[in-house]
Amino acid sequence: MNILEVYTDGSSLGNPGRGGWGVIFLGKQKVFEIGGAQSGVTNNQMELLAIQKAFEFLAEKNFKNYEIVVKSDSKYFIDGIEKWIFNWQKNNWKTASKKLVKNRDLWEKIVSLRDFIELDNKFKFEHVRAHVGEKYNERVDDIARESAEEKKVELFKGNRADYFL
Repeated sequence: MNILEVYTDGSSLGNPGRGGWGVIFLGKQKVFEIGGAQSGVTNNQMELLAIQKAFEFLAEKNFKNYEIVVKSDSKYFIDGIEKWIFNWQKNNWKTASKKLVKNRDLWEKIVSLRDFIELDNKFKFEHVRAHVGEKYNERVDDIARESAEEKKVELFKGNRADYFL
């Protein structure tokens, strides 16, 4: 089984405010970055949108026979996908305290895409600490933040040996 590492991050300037998201796909030989921006969003929405965009890319490119290792510094996402999602769905998208789950629309898209991708692949989710010098997490943070700041972000697509990190 091939391994694909996927780093994701979201950023918001204000909460809500202008937001950005970034994704890095690290294959054995290739690297591909994507990113974008949106207005009037929260940091958590951008964290989830980065995951959604990553999953849309994987579904569109029809990846098969991969172990997809998603690495995020968002405990909200990691806990949501690994611990809370089943109960939220079972409880009609309500939390343990009976409140409506925030960002339900994004969570539903993520779950639907994950389920589709998992037909031919295996997922693993890992929390990475933010701002501790982990080069891929730092790079994806730069993509998200600079997108939110409306800077022109040079996104890499090419051979891993040529990747500038």
